[in-house]
Amino acid sequence: MIDNLLSDLNPLIPLERARTPGRRDRLGIVVGGSLNDGLDIKIDRETIIEGLAVGSYVTIEGQTERRFFGLVTDIMLDSVDANIQRMPPALDDFVTQVYRGTAVYGVLHVKPMLVLEKGNAEPKPIKTVPAHFTAAYRATPEEVQEIFAAEGKGSYEIGQSVDDESIKINLNLEQFVERSSAVFGRSGTGKTFLALPLLASIIKQDVASVLIFDMHNDYGYTLKGDKSRHFKGLKQLSAISSRVAVVTLDEESSRTRHAGYEFALNIGYGQIEPEDLEMLQSVLSLSDVQVNALFALSRKFPREWVHKLMSDDDDAEVKEMLEGNKIADGTYYAIQRKLKRLLKFGFIREQATENFVERIVNYLTRGENVVVEFGRYGNDLPAYVFVANYITRRIHERYVAMKEAAEGGGVEPRQLVIAVEEAHKFLDPAVAGLTIFGTIARELRKYNVTLLIVDQRPSQIDAEVMSQIGTRITCALSDEKDISAVFTGMSGGQQLRSVLASLDSKQQALIMGHAVPMPVVVKTREYGQAVYMEYAGSLKSPAEQHASNQRKLGRSDDEGLI
Repeated sequence: MIDNLLSDLNPLIPLERARTPGRRDRLGIVVGGSLNDGLDIKIDRETIIEGLAVGSYVTIEGQTERRFFGLVTDIMLDSVDANIQRMPPALDDFVTQVYRGTAVYGVLHVKPMLVLEKGNAEPKPIKTVPAHFTAAYRATPEEVQEIFAAEGKGSYEIGQSVDDESIKINLNLEQFVERSSAVFGRSGTGKTFLALPLLASIIKQDVASVLIFDMHNDYGYTLKGDKSRHFKGLKQLSAISSRVAVVTLDEESSRTRHAGYEFALNIGYGQIEPEDLEMLQSVLSLSDVQVNALFALSRKFPREWVHKLMSDDDDAEVKEMLEGNKIADGTYYAIQRKLKRLLKFGFIREQATENFVERIVNYLTRGENVVVEFGRYGNDLPAYVFVANYITRRIHERYVAMKEAAEGGGVEPRQLVIAVEEAHKFLDPAVAGLTIFGTIARELRKYNVTLLIVDQRPSQIDAEVMSQIGTRITCALSDEKDISAVFTGMSGGQQLRSVLASLDSKQQALIMGHAVPMPVVVKTREYGQAVYMEYAGSLKSPAEQHASNQRKLGRSDDEGLI
């Protein structure tokens, strides 16, 4: 009351409003805008403009017992006369006070996202706008929590609001796994530190099975951080460790790192199909003619075509194909030379003792989770692309068959999330239409399989695939093409560019899409002891430990455990 009296007596005295619990801080009034482009809010003279930030939340009181909930996407300075900007007056304290809030003022650009109606606790998508001169307020912690308060099974606390760290921001995991999703950010922004606990929560809450292609050996046993620090991987989180199987392509690397594993994955020549190598076309510089020759060899020698191709001995049947001009000599020997790069991969053998991919699929379909560690091969792009494509193609075939069987009364396949790093190598516009990853991103949701893309170059991912990504968690990006690509296929997404550009280089992310009610900027949780405590569980019983040990191949009972 005293503040109002002083303001009435002398409107030139700005009154800074202290933020107190339960008090709503008025910011200004709506003066223009549209539903598509956002609202312009003229800031009150009493509001300290420097106390506002892009990414903050605003509540606008409607005329029909509605509250409009929006996000600040830009902050501007404006004036009633353009000449003030061209020829600023000579200012002293008194003149400054006269001009500020009258002749010159601040403007908030707010993107309205949701509307809350009286008597209806569920926020709804916005379809209208508030009237001119409607009052806008800084959203209270209670109002923000009301929007992001999803709790219980399927809820995951991904971080806190950047405005108020007491406000928890939750993802709906069940919605998150329903569609393909992505974690974007330039190198060093902490994508893996964000993705690992997210996947751990999916496993703990049994929302889906998880298959991780662990390119840099970060998810299974040990996550490598800055300054040579090491953090626990999924296998060391006791509450979920018994449900995580680590599979290695490089036994020597696993032993050197003291990383235990369930079994070593080997692939035999007779298990390789032309489609597995077609994905390597750009990596191995295979021409279209050479790829077609692979299929011709496969048709002629269904189970032996790789053996014959890799053999240096003269083969009468191959010689007959060459002399009959079914494959040109130059094409055949060029393919042979290029594919011999695969021979250096120790996990590719002339003969495999069993179908190890079948074992991985069995793990996943019965509710367990698999981390495929690449060891030293993670730095070899052909190895990574080959194995990821090889395994995923066979999972696709199994899940399509299971889904079709379920429609005839069989068992519905369990929801599966496939996490893949360097995803742009599989989803580049030139190859996305040919790869199984492109198929999954576009349509395999109906077969209960989705992707979790972890990548630093979203601009190199096919636009059609990007438009199918349901939830996008984006850390700081620096390339303009990458920033634009993040908003591909999202209505009104370009208005959030300034929000994304304002993120800190670490521990901040913009989340938007299917798993959150509206776009939100979060301070992501620090991965360490606090997170470990959430996944602390009882130790295995002797019988469980023995059963687990019996499954492990290539090491003794206690070898490699950290």
